[in-house]
Amino acid sequence: MQHTESPEIEQPTPTMHMPKDEPNLPEGETEVETRDWKAAVLRGLRLRCPSCGEGKLLHSYLKVRHSCDHCGQELFHNRADDGPAYLTILIVGHILGFALHITFVLYRPDPLVLALIMSAVTIGTSLWLLPRMKGLVVAYQWAKRMHGF
Repeated sequence: MQHTESPEIEQPTPTMHMPKDEPNLPEGETEVETRDWKAAVLRGLRLRCPSCGEGKLLHSYLKVRHSCDHCGQELFHNRADDGPAYLTILIVGHILGFALHITFVLYRPDPLVLALIMSAVTIGTSLWLLPRMKGLVVAYQWAKRMHGF
């Protein structure tokens, strides 16, 4: 058998090189301004627009507004999904654990009374905290330019 040399195959050259640390920018824009995530998260916790801090973030208990009434920032891009619920459960669970321990050690209430008190604390804290956690998640997504923000 004869050995024939195969012709060299040219490797395709990339037509465009995009470094991994540069975001995709619209034509004409060269740099993206950084957003202060701490200020945005604090605004989100207050249920205010992460951009200006003036307009309301939610238009009902957990519905995010389409855009800010004050500055016009679009807010419909958010993808909070289950994040606020998980954060709420994490925080309320820790609060409830300490409250249960302290209440039992100091007062030794009847088990039914203890269960009713802890149920009320759990429900109240969860209902108060859930919209704030949604604001936190949406504001963080806005600050990090996630999901089209």
